[in-house]
Amino acid sequence: MATPKSNGRPKEETETDVGNIFLFIPNLIGYSRVVLAGASLYFMSYHPNYCAILYSLSCLLDALDGWAARKFNQSTKFGAVLDMVTDRCTTSCLLVFLSAAYTNYAVLFQVLISLDLASHYMHMYASLDSGATSHKKVEKKRSKILNLYYSNNKVLFTFCAANEIFFLAIYLLSFPDFAQNHTWPWVVAIATLPICAAKQWINVVQMVKAAITLAEGDVEMRRKAAKNL
Repeated sequence: MATPKSNGRPKEETETDVGNIFLFIPNLIGYSRVVLAGASLYFMSYHPNYCAILYSLSCLLDALDGWAARKFNQSTKFGAVLDMVTDRCTTSCLLVFLSAAYTNYAVLFQVLISLDLASHYMHMYASLDSGATSHKKVEKKRSKILNLYYSNNKVLFTFCAANEIFFLAIYLLSFPDFAQNHTWPWVVAIATLPICAAKQWINVVQMVKAAITLAEGDVEMRRKAAKNL
């Protein structure tokens, strides 16, 4: 009897249909985040209200896709990467605008962009290289700070939200008319600045710990290679 085939390949009788990963609910939410972020960038240079609303919605959905992944048991590596890439790209684009709006602080914003990208890339690479199933799986012996940051959803949400809110507040203040007619962005910026600063410190810790993890892996690899000589 012929073996059932799918797309020209034999299909195992015990094979389970897990569905289309790209159509998982949290990933669909992730795509909507990309669309909202793209729309916010379109309005960024001339319509602060539209930009802020769209950008905020994209950030809020970041929490929703994580909840959906846990709720429907649809956590995937693709979803995790999509989430991180969207976060990094949207924040970087906003900081690029701020570096042009506040030219006296352009270097500072460029440093923040570099720190954000470098720390998360190194952390992701080090996590995969060390065999971790997720970049959010950080043992306490490696870093108590990163363990608390990634394992506690409330802590993670607070730091990420305050970080984006601070940047959005100073974005709104970069428009003279908006700054003259509204005082609340000043209050929000002052209130979230300490947490935003702490988030940058966490990025530094994350980058340093990732560098140490990669170096330890290199040492172990070289030791094994030396034994085989």
